[in-house]
Amino acid sequence: MTTPGRAPRATEQAVRYLLLFLVLLLTIGPFLWQLSTSLKGPGEDIWSRTPSFLPDAPTLANYAQVADTVPVWTYAANSLVVAGIAVGGNVVGATLAGFALARLRFRGARFAFALFAATLVLPGEVTIVSQYVTVRSLGLTDTLLGVALPGAIGMLNVLLMYTAFRAVPPELDAAALVDGANVWQRLVHVGLPNVRGMLSVVVIFTFIAAWDDFLWPLIVLNDPGRYTLTVGLQYLDGTFSANPRLIAAGTMIAFLPVVAVFAALQRFFFKGVEEGAIKG
Repeated sequence: MTTPGRAPRATEQAVRYLLLFLVLLLTIGPFLWQLSTSLKGPGEDIWSRTPSFLPDAPTLANYAQVADTVPVWTYAANSLVVAGIAVGGNVVGATLAGFALARLRFRGARFAFALFAATLVLPGEVTIVSQYVTVRSLGLTDTLLGVALPGAIGMLNVLLMYTAFRAVPPELDAAALVDGANVWQRLVHVGLPNVRGMLSVVVIFTFIAAWDDFLWPLIVLNDPGRYTLTVGLQYLDGTFSANPRLIAAGTMIAFLPVVAVFAALQRFFFKGVEEGAIKG
């Protein structure tokens, strides 16, 4: 004999699975469709009324043709340089700034924190003109450093690290001070081991933002040899003709490094979340 509460729980569970399926369909569906399109040969009609999701004869020729059409590996190397500078700048700069705001006491700390928080209100389009003027005055236009410089320290990342360092109990700092530790030793031996999860988040999202950025590299760069991957792939969409198979293959090429970075760092992120702020 079934209990009265079992039916509602079964219905609730079915609704949850249905909602989960819809979310997966909306998030993963476009990616799977692009992957399927990139593997279809020229003989397959992708514009038919009832398109086929699975390719009839999967082929990697589209990926080879992308490399023949545009210097995709040069563009990818340029994007890696930009992303590397942005990640390095945020790992060092956001960590130091977040630690200083959270754990050090100095005059004007609250004002500095208010300035960091105020910058989050401004959209990127508002500051893009001033950024370009600054980069041009430094002589960094049409350079990869000029592309990476505005994103070298993100204000959101500073606030994320500030929040992570604030979660570290002050008793640990007090114990380190009693043992004679200086500020650098407190950062390295007390602070950083307890914010690895948040630092992984900063690395992942900084890399994705730098890798996927299109507008700023398009404004700064003029030499096609210095284009990043997102800007260079626009040549796959011709003025008079466009092959959706090549565009889909180029999209997959641009997407693979993001998957690799997330796959490499996700275990550190989840490990940091499971361990919590402090080890017992």
